[in-house]
Amino acid sequence: MLAVSYAKINLFLEVTGRLPNNYHQVNTVFCSIDLCDYLDYSLSDEAAITLSSSDPALENSNNLIYRVAHFLQTRYAVKRGINIHLDKHIPVAAGLGGGSSNAANCLLNLNKLWELNLQRAELHSIAAQFGSDINFFLEGGFAFGENRGEILTPMADIPLPSILLVNPKILISSSEAYKLVAIPDIARSFNPLDLRGSCFNRLEAGIRKMYPAIDAIINTISSFGADSSIMSGSGSTCFGLFNNPNQLCECENHFKKMNYWTKVVSAIPRQI
Repeated sequence: MLAVSYAKINLFLEVTGRLPNNYHQVNTVFCSIDLCDYLDYSLSDEAAITLSSSDPALENSNNLIYRVAHFLQTRYAVKRGINIHLDKHIPVAAGLGGGSSNAANCLLNLNKLWELNLQRAELHSIAAQFGSDINFFLEGGFAFGENRGEILTPMADIPLPSILLVNPKILISSSEAYKLVAIPDIARSFNPLDLRGSCFNRLEAGIRKMYPAIDAIINTISSFGADSSIMSGSGSTCFGLFNNPNQLCECENHFKKMNYWTKVVSAIPRQI
């Protein structure tokens, strides 16, 4: 069974404090985009879980796909095994949620294939144990996330047909990005009717100082006429929202000449 695992961008990310478990408390706006990985599932009569990938570096037991599958098999005493192949297209450690999306995809599809009949609330409870963004990927579309990002409020779709993603092929971990953040005295808010004024990422300032390439990308996207230009999540992917397709094309060509990874994507509505 072939399944599609979509990426995300964060149109807004504000850090509002620290939680008792030492995680940062955030307000964020998630947006699904049509960049995706593909996961191919096949049941096995043997109890083994096997994971293969177009990127061999991801074929290990630390991969969230494997960890979620192993948890479900153990927790619910599943007798059958599963073979999973990951065809990877979402850049790794890039602020696009690829690993979290894969984990949510695995959770949803093994619930069906192993006939676990888990209800939505239980799926969300399991998801929250493995990462802050996985809960969003169980739903997709547009959503406002609170706490660690796992408390979600669905939002109305925002038409965003022309988004340019740019990644300088730098790996940035979430832990690194949050170590560099300064918690503000007054938190910013998001207005979906004013994207130009509302798109914001509190993690961006620290990363731009640490990685000049990120600073240059954001400035360059703006110079080509993007309505908004920010970093997604913990980086290193940056994105621009364009209204003019010619400006978008010129901007993408600029970064392609620098051998940066680029992709033109659109926002997509909730799939479920």
